[in-house]
Parts: sequence; structure tokens; C-alpha cells
Amino acid sequence: MKIAYTMAQGRGDTDLLLHALARSLGAQGYRTCGLVQTNTDRADAGPCDMDVQVLPDGAVLRISQALGRASHGCRLDPDALETAVAMVAASLEQGADLLIINKFGKHEAEGRGFRSVIADALAMDIPVLVGLNTLNKPAFEEFCGGMAEEIAPDVIALAAWLRAATGESCAA
Repeated sequence: MKIAYTMAQGRGDTDLLLHALARSLGAQGYRTCGLVQTNTDRADAGPCDMDVQVLPDGAVLRISQALGRASHGCRLDPDALETAVAMVAASLEQGADLLIINKFGKHEAEGRGFRSVIADALAMDIPVLVGLNTLNKPAFEEFCGGMAEEIAPDVIALAAWLRAATGESCAA
């Protein structure tokens, strides 16, 4: 099973890292599948907007809801997330060198979201890289049966893992 995860420390840093990795791999000719997230600060209405782009160059979807400054509930738009899941699943059928999932989040921890897409990629022998936070790490480890490898939050380290997972030479 070729599955790895990375965890960057700062708020939004994993999103930035995976976005940079996807751009770098695309420029090197890798076929990426999955999605990366971009967060945009909102000066007028509280927390940032969360948008995801379906890789490699697909649709950009807003997965956050604008609930106002006073809101403390989950801002994730579950319908938008499921739309993204369907788009990534369809893209995966075309083949890929790597599946990138921006986050194994609450929906995945509860058995929904990208779990089936991750399982499909692994069944197709496509390496999977997931962004992770400490809150959902136990559920992710259970999902992977402890088989996932932690990779340092660094584009070079992540690309090296992909090369090893696909049996490529480790030359840069």
C-alpha cells in the first residue's frame, strides 16, 4: 500500500505545501489527481473562504459557507465537498501518477468524503498523499491500518517519496 501523509505546523501551511507540490509535479510531467485547497482571507465576514481546485487543472469549488462573524459552527459545505469527491473520482478513472487529497478531515474520519476515492486509488496501485491534522490522525491511522508513512512537510521530501513509491530513480 502506497499511502503517505504530511502535517505542516502553521494554519493553512499544509494547503500551501500541497498546492506547491502539485504545481511542481505537474511541471515535471506527473499526472496528478485529487484536489488542493486555497484559503482567502475575508475582511468583511469572518474566517477565510476555502476553495479547492480539482487537479490537475479542473474546476475550483468553494467548499466553505459564509455563516457570519458570530458563527462558531462548521463552515464546510457538505454538498460542495461531495461535488468535489465526484469530480476527483471521475478524474481518477482517467489514470494518475499520484492522488493528492488536501485533508483527511472530519467527513473522512466519519466514513464519508474521500475515503472511497482513496481506497480506489490504492486498489489501482496509485500512490496517495494526504494532508492531515492531529485531530483526525487517529481516524486516518485506523483507516490505513497503520500502513501510512509520515513524510516531512517539504516539497523535496514529498517528491522523493513519490519517486520511491513509483520505483523511479531518485535523481532530482
